[in-house]
Amino acid sequence: MSDSYIRLIPTDRDWQPEPAAAAAAAAYVAELLSGSGDDVERVENQFYERVTLIDAGMYTTRITCPRCAGNIAMDWLGALVRQNGGASFERLDVRVPCCNAVVELDGLHYDEPLGFARFEISAMNPTQAQGELDAGELARVTDLLGHPVAQIVAHY
Repeated sequence: MSDSYIRLIPTDRDWQPEPAAAAAAAAYVAELLSGSGDDVERVENQFYERVTLIDAGMYTTRITCPRCAGNIAMDWLGALVRQNGGASFERLDVRVPCCNAVVELDGLHYDEPLGFARFEISAMNPTQAQGELDAGELARVTDLLGHPVAQIVAHY
């Protein structure tokens, strides 16, 4: 069985909210996705000790280099995660295979949004009439957390 997610992360990869703010924002997202005709299997927040890759799963199919515009194989990113021992990173600077330049992982161009963060709110298998959270809903999450957020839609 496959799973879909709406993942919300701070726009500053190192920022983390206070636990009470994180709980309020997760409760708001759960409420949004639990109305008439809407449903969600689970909404939770997660704090990470290190900056962690928040990916889009099967939706990400292409990576390009910001220096040379060369294509970077998805397998390269997977191997990097495996070599690192997981999706959390101490440092994001890497040497890309296309032109040998050193770039930040969050500076690469991904065909679908993904991000790096030390906090996320994750909604598993949401069904919402409009699909993703809209600008007003994201603004309310921003207000509750006290920091702007980005939305990543993922499928595994």
